[in-house]
Formats: sequence, C-alpha cells, structure tokens
Amino acid sequence: MAKVVYRVVEHNGGWAYKVGDVYSETFGSHAEALAAADAAASEQEVAGSTEDIEYQDAKGEWHEEVASGDDRPDAEVEDEGKQ
Repeated sequence: MAKVVYRVVEHNGGWAYKVGDVYSETFGSHAEALAAADAAASEQEVAGSTEDIEYQDAKGEWHEEVASGDDRPDAEVEDEGKQ
C-alpha cells in the first residue's frame, strides 16, 4: 500500500505542510499548519467510489482501468517544528 507523508515545516515566514516537494499555502502559526496537515492526511485516507477511468500515458496511448474506491494510501503527519 502506498504511503503519503505530510511534513509540517517553516516556509515563507510562516508554517506550511508539504508532500514531496510541494508546499501548501503558508499559515501564520505552527498550530494552523499542523491542523491543516492533520485534516489533509485524514481526507487522503477516506474511501471513495469505484470508478472506471481512462488515461493517456507518456507514449500517447490510451488505457482504461477500474479504480477501486477503497484503494487509499496510508497517510501520516511528521512535525519538523514540534514545540
């Protein structure tokens, strides 16, 4: 199963969370960024509905698959600025 890690970090004079190299908006306090990261991580694990999907790969070929609504990653929050 995939894992998504939300990291709470200092960013642009405030606090943000990031996943990989992508930052959230900047929050004025550490507590606000931590609450937003916790909410995002919780939402990431919520099951959805099973859907038929179509996508185009890097070679331009189209594919059809069924995406299971309960195939959700584990999500966690790492707080680099614990206070």
